[in-house]
Amino acid sequence: MDHAMDVQALTQASDQALDAGEDVLRKSPEANTDVPAIFRNAPSGVEFKKLRKRLLRQTREAIEDYGMAPVLEPGAARPKWLVCLSGGKDSYSLLAILIEMRWRGLLNVDLIACNLDQAQPGFPPDILPKWFADNEIENVIVREDTYSIVTDKIPAHRTYCSLCSRLRRGILYRIAREQGCEAIVLGHHREDILETFFMNLFHGGRLASMPPKLLNDEGDLLVLRPLAYAAESDIAKFARGMEFPIIPCNLCGSQDGLQREAVKKMLQDWERQTPGRLGVMARALANSRPSHLLDRSLYDFEGLRPGTGAGAAALAGEAEEPCAASLAMTDKLFANE
Repeated sequence: MDHAMDVQALTQASDQALDAGEDVLRKSPEANTDVPAIFRNAPSGVEFKKLRKRLLRQTREAIEDYGMAPVLEPGAARPKWLVCLSGGKDSYSLLAILIEMRWRGLLNVDLIACNLDQAQPGFPPDILPKWFADNEIENVIVREDTYSIVTDKIPAHRTYCSLCSRLRRGILYRIAREQGCEAIVLGHHREDILETFFMNLFHGGRLASMPPKLLNDEGDLLVLRPLAYAAESDIAKFARGMEFPIIPCNLCGSQDGLQREAVKKMLQDWERQTPGRLGVMARALANSRPSHLLDRSLYDFEGLRPGTGAGAAALAGEAEEPCAASLAMTDKLFANE
């Protein structure tokens, strides 16, 4: 069975499992004794159920689109994923959604939640152990004093994010190897990916973002972002509804004037002015046209000559596509007549 057939079969099975599970979502919290512990007190309102199902579907689609979870042969051992839990809304939501997917038979992997305690002042050491125990979640908690390293190496007026991220990632790779995991799973969502794209565009001089699936430099671990299609606003609503015990970051989160915050505000303003724009921008990241950019390593501009037929074959109709901005302006003009 080829990959396309695998994805089609998995999608069909996923849809059937979602439909079969609707009766569970309709139950009152008191009756939800057969659901994962994390969902036993979840809101039972219609709007929350719609939100929960939307996030579940988007996560499933991202996992299938990017082949994050392998299709296992009968009797094969299930891979392990190390789900990184920082204590923020995104990672809590990610873990909950993956737990539900596994419960519904949509995700054939074992999950280990991991919190890296970076020894930040005021970090509450008791919240996550209790939450893990209350919700019957397999977990590992590791304490590494990266806080002292970051604050020692980076001046107070500079942002800590880059060094903090590198240190944290290296430790998580080590933990994943010790736990026998094939992937570390992160809670980055649609807006995180867009913000990174614009940060690279404005400050890095390159078109790049956070891929939903990445192989580390050593080639032995995957880095997965199953929430790549999920909107931050949906995740925030979900986290509030689930009443996750949010633990704020007092390191980078305490610094003002970060460039990423400026980009975040820019994107929020665009979405406010034109609702749905962020969704269009996110789709654009999966719909590139190398022949309409300037990267000579991705497209043979030098070999493009009239009369050779190479251009038409390579473009595959791209030259006939009108500019999206022109189409939008034309539609607006005709709408006003």
